[in-house]
Amino acid sequence: MSKFVFITGGVVSSLGKGLTSASIGLLLKSRGLRVEMLKMDPYLNVYPGKINPFEHGEVYLTEDGAETDLDLGHYERFVGQDLHQRNSVSAGRIYSGVFEAELQGKYRGATVQVVPHVTNAIKERWKQLERPDVDIIMVELGGTIGDIEGLAFLEAMRQFQLERAPEDVAFVHMTLIPYLRASGEIKTKPTQHSVEKLRGIGIQPDVLICRTVVPIEEEHRRKIALFCNVRPENVIEEQDVEYSIYQVPVMLMEEGVDRILAKRLNLMLNEIDLTRWNEMLEKVRSSQDEVEIAVVGKYISLTDSYKSIYEALTHAGIANHVKIKLRKIEAEEVEEKGAEACLKGAQGILVPGGSGSRGVPGKMQAIQYARERKIPFLGICLGLQCAVSEFARNVCAIDGAGSEEWMEEGHEDPQKAVVIRGKNRRLGTYACWVHEGTKARDAYGAEMIRERHSHYYEVNPLFVERLRNAGMIISGNNPDSDLVEMIELPDHPWFVATQAHPEFKSRPVESHPLFREFVAAAKANK
Repeated sequence: MSKFVFITGGVVSSLGKGLTSASIGLLLKSRGLRVEMLKMDPYLNVYPGKINPFEHGEVYLTEDGAETDLDLGHYERFVGQDLHQRNSVSAGRIYSGVFEAELQGKYRGATVQVVPHVTNAIKERWKQLERPDVDIIMVELGGTIGDIEGLAFLEAMRQFQLERAPEDVAFVHMTLIPYLRASGEIKTKPTQHSVEKLRGIGIQPDVLICRTVVPIEEEHRRKIALFCNVRPENVIEEQDVEYSIYQVPVMLMEEGVDRILAKRLNLMLNEIDLTRWNEMLEKVRSSQDEVEIAVVGKYISLTDSYKSIYEALTHAGIANHVKIKLRKIEAEEVEEKGAEACLKGAQGILVPGGSGSRGVPGKMQAIQYARERKIPFLGICLGLQCAVSEFARNVCAIDGAGSEEWMEEGHEDPQKAVVIRGKNRRLGTYACWVHEGTKARDAYGAEMIRERHSHYYEVNPLFVERLRNAGMIISGNNPDSDLVEMIELPDHPWFVATQAHPEFKSRPVESHPLFREFVAAAKANK
């Protein structure tokens, strides 16, 4: 039977529970244990894919087409395994399932309540992850202790620990240790209050992970341990990292968190193997050269909106032994100031995905600038659609060429739709036949690849031949539908765009081929 580690947070939000959960998952996997990850979000939205990126950051896309919380990206990048729909659930989905069951008469007329109906539904989601080939299931609860939305989840945790053997459930609580710079003191009281609230619910944490900007002295560990009813060695310090978030697993290993949890859960550990991880960190630490990449997007003001894009660029920098300097540019700023003012000096230009017409003219100006100035360019999803539209307008001389998506909003002539709405939304993993003799084929080193998709709109097949005759190379097609998957331009250092979202498959120890070669071209462009 699988064992469970529940991870909660207190004091403030955005402490990095996702990174910490992913780091612990990596450590346990590197010790030979088989790990499953689950993110539980207390918001009432049923599907994270429908939340505005400005409010909640990017929507992370899994292999099976699940649109999930961005923390699943941390899990996949750190733990190094693909996750699925079952690895993410919101309170909205739990409640909608309970309501549906009630409407179908499954409760036989009983009064439906949070306890036991909602809490039982939550526990069932945990049990669904149990398999003979899974040693540990790590469950991260979003939000902080005290949030009313999370109470049902915490109650389910309290019940769950009573239903299982004592050595089958462990609790990790993450808090903030504030540092008062004026007096040079750190304060443990917020952590004490957070744990007091958790214990009031009926949950005693086994491990405390304390975020801090300065080292925690031994006297502070003893004080936290005493008032939080935790052994001093189980008070874990997690300082702000020096140069990379990928240092966190090593930091936690040095604090012994993997050994503490294994002891608590009565598990045998193998010798840890972080060879590839440490080699990657050494590349990060020793990289001296810098490459500046301009990202021209629609949701730039919130960093987490393009989290996987930025991480994939970081991975590509590691692979090319360079540091990535990001120049984040709002697409509408390009419209206002012009491409030259916004993009001059950038070694590479990336246009990511999005939806709607807002910012499209700025994205197309940035793409034209990259095409004409021979600046390495990578387009992703909407970035490909904008690249095709820009090429159709300025090279094929199709004045007003664009996408049906923008035309529906009254901006363009439908007869000039070089990008049209497909028969069905493509969501999840699709195959791509990568043509020989192309930059994409050289990057992948394979004829048939699979990438994750999330879009309604496709390159219009009626315009493909005209685009080809004008010099555009269709470097990838879907083998079943022949839809355009990738395009590129000849006589250009690197001008490649893909209909897919390759950023979701990039890893710190193994950069995605398209990002790797894009940054390599940008490095050569210095």
